[in-house]
Amino acid sequence: MLSVNVGRERPIAAKGGTTGIDKRPVAGPVAVRAPGPKLAGRSGASGLAGDHISDTAHHGGDDQAVYAYAREDLDAWGRELGRDLPGGAFGENLTTEGVDVSGAVIGEVWEVGTALLQVSCPRVPCVTFAVWLDQERWVPRFTEARTPGAYLRVLREGHLAAGDAVRVVSRPAHGVDVRTVFAATTTSPELLPLLREVPELPAEDRAQLLRRLGA
Repeated sequence: MLSVNVGRERPIAAKGGTTGIDKRPVAGPVAVRAPGPKLAGRSGASGLAGDHISDTAHHGGDDQAVYAYAREDLDAWGRELGRDLPGGAFGENLTTEGVDVSGAVIGEVWEVGTALLQVSCPRVPCVTFAVWLDQERWVPRFTEARTPGAYLRVLREGHLAAGDAVRVVSRPAHGVDVRTVFAATTTSPELLPLLREVPELPAEDRAQLLRRLGA
């Protein structure tokens, strides 16, 4: 892992007017724990100590406790956008190297430092992300690229730090990865039936999936 990134509250011309998307690398181990349910107005919605989330109705909570994004994908976007993208530039808590984050299987379990994390779902781009990067049509561009990165839930509390290895300790047999879930729920609804057999998806996502499939 290249960096662990946390954000402080800052003003932004989007949604409620503040954001925690400005994540910066921090030195030393950072405590990680399950933050509890995603509820509007609650504090401490992030899984990382010291990390701020403003829009707690749509971000954070147990199923979005930690967000990971690959350095390789940041570099690809940096070349496309013609700018440097430091660790945390996409609002990610963990900037990885040598890990195909968007190719991780939903329900895959990672040991990082002393913590145990589980891949839960893809990141869905929002208006705050677009405003933060100051890019027109950012949401459709990001969606079309299908490199969303992954949210993780915390199975075992612990500490993690830059330099820690990301070790995959288990991987579900269904094989449905983050990229497939992202495509199915955005541009390729014909893939939705594949998600029926993915119990590790967040409960609210599974409920929405079943409604779309008429189940």
